[in-house]
Amino acid sequence: MKTFVQTFLFIIISIVSYYYFSPLYTTITEVKTEKNNIDKGDSISTATITIVGDLMCHSVQINYAYVEKDSFDFNGVFSEVKEHLSSANFTIGNLETVLAGKEKGYSGYPFFNAPDDFLEAIYGAGFDLLVTANNHALDQGIDGVDRTIEKMDEFGLDHTGTYLSQNDRDSIRIYNINGIHLAVIAYSYGTNGVLIPSGENYVINLIDFNLIEEDINKAKYEGADIVLVFYHFGEEYEREPNIYQRDVIDHTIKAGADIIIGSHPHVVQPVNYFKTNGGSLDTGFVAYSLGNFISNQRWRFSDAGVILNISISKDLKRDSVYLSNVSYIPTWVFKGNTKKGKEYIILHANKSYDDSIYSYLSNTDKEKMHQAFEDTKYIITKFKSKKDLISP
Repeated sequence: MKTFVQTFLFIIISIVSYYYFSPLYTTITEVKTEKNNIDKGDSISTATITIVGDLMCHSVQINYAYVEKDSFDFNGVFSEVKEHLSSANFTIGNLETVLAGKEKGYSGYPFFNAPDDFLEAIYGAGFDLLVTANNHALDQGIDGVDRTIEKMDEFGLDHTGTYLSQNDRDSIRIYNINGIHLAVIAYSYGTNGVLIPSGENYVINLIDFNLIEEDINKAKYEGADIVLVFYHFGEEYEREPNIYQRDVIDHTIKAGADIIIGSHPHVVQPVNYFKTNGGSLDTGFVAYSLGNFISNQRWRFSDAGVILNISISKDLKRDSVYLSNVSYIPTWVFKGNTKKGKEYIILHANKSYDDSIYSYLSNTDKEKMHQAFEDTKYIITKFKSKKDLISP
């Protein structure tokens, strides 16, 4: 009898250990070593996180990138910003399209389906993690979600927000960046009315305060130094957060988040600092919306975005973590003709475009670009706090 009981207990313990301690639930991923620059002789370790907003692919962008049958080249889109994206220790963006394959037909708004080449260009630009919890995640159904994830896996791009299974959803993404463990979790306000099939609620994270609190607590339990929560929410084209965004942020701060990033309005909204509630940081940071990084939305404010750089430092001797620097670079999307033909190119404010090499920029282009940069500088610092956001 004693032997039977011991055997039974061993089986139960083995099952519990498998589900709670397997790699599925402990996904602390080592970030690419070539992007790490930790000084092993120093007691201070720093991780630089670069974050951008919406990566969209409208039909006109697909047409501009066309090379030949089922072949597209989007690499030029990121040519001017690649150095900033690839030089960070970890780079994050919001993938607001799906990759359902050519059989479904490539399309833009209202039901997105981009060529795989779009993802290839994103990977080549230096992105490490793509957030996929947004209102267009189910544009091509569950098959579109699954194939998008499979393609990201093929390129070696990490992802969070949509999932292949319940176990996949329950696995918190934690990344070891220069000895600093960063957890990234993501949620969307909805799916544009597309119903999630019964029994497959795991397919996308929707904003649910109980779920968010559970995920934050789990991330900390599994060793996260910093918890970054990425939201897809807000009113489109509004340059200030609405009541719903503020309410979500308040709940998220109370739940213990350290950094909160937003997308969906397709325009830049202000940033601010906050006093954390049980977070690892004493002072947390929120960006309500980073705007469009690439899209075909050509009107003022929606043709602008931002490259947000957050440096997190950890005192290895005292085991304390803090924000050591926050900076931003305004961006603007050029659309027109260059020597290569029709192109979209993301341009940034840290460069002079008066040189002859940028002859493709008309005077109107330059006026719109500089207007976008000034708009972003004004909007992003609108909420003043004790700490100043550092601009280059």
